[in-house]
Amino acid sequence: MQKYWILIAGLLLSTFSAQAQQSEREAERPFLTSIRAAMDADGRAVEERERDANRLPVETLDFLGLDETMRVVELIPGAGWYSRLLGPALNERGKLYLAIAAGRVRESGLLDQPGYEGVEILEPELEIVPDPETGLVAIRPFDLGVENVDAVLTFRNLHNLNAEGRASMNQAAFNALKPGGIYGVVDHTRRHMQPDDPENRRRVDPVLMIREIQAAGFVFEDFSDLHYRLDDELRYEVGRKSVTGNTDRFTFVFKKP
Repeated sequence: MQKYWILIAGLLLSTFSAQAQQSEREAERPFLTSIRAAMDADGRAVEERERDANRLPVETLDFLGLDETMRVVELIPGAGWYSRLLGPALNERGKLYLAIAAGRVRESGLLDQPGYEGVEILEPELEIVPDPETGLVAIRPFDLGVENVDAVLTFRNLHNLNAEGRASMNQAAFNALKPGGIYGVVDHTRRHMQPDDPENRRRVDPVLMIREIQAAGFVFEDFSDLHYRLDDELRYEVGRKSVTGNTDRFTFVFKKP
């Protein structure tokens, strides 16, 4: 029994120590404090808050190396889950651009709220071609319409594109960045070298993604296991009840030389 309580005490001390280190880290970085404030802001939907523990936005953005002075492009922002956090954090000293399929964010009225005045929607000319064989999407080469930005981010988007579409998006990110700029990529993991099947369509091989992104000119900088999920066996489509909201995801940082 005594050994049991010693083990419990050790686990609690380890947890408290990790929490204290995280709090100290946030206190040292105003950007992270702003992200935390945006997470706690009144009016943020319950459904969005429920995803915080899984998506770990403070830890993820810290790992990606963002700060409050950067000009940042978020690609394919969807309903604006990350946009809602990034907008206020970059509003005073930085700049947030939303590019590709940002209509849902615009229509939501988010950008009319205080703290989002500086957010700008980019509208590059896109030629989008659905791939009937895979259900994925091709995008012909395009330009984002900005240059010398500090960071380009894509959260769970590459899996919706075929090889041509991914190549176009990676190259557009490269062209928009300044030398030394950051390309942050998070996406659903597929088992390495696994051939296509109906269950893995919205998963991508992380080794293949590194290779493709390097082909656009990037240097692979680092990876994180923040979104590693042991109980995702990489067998099922990410929308299935058994894995949705708990998929294994790779988290990569690349830099433009």
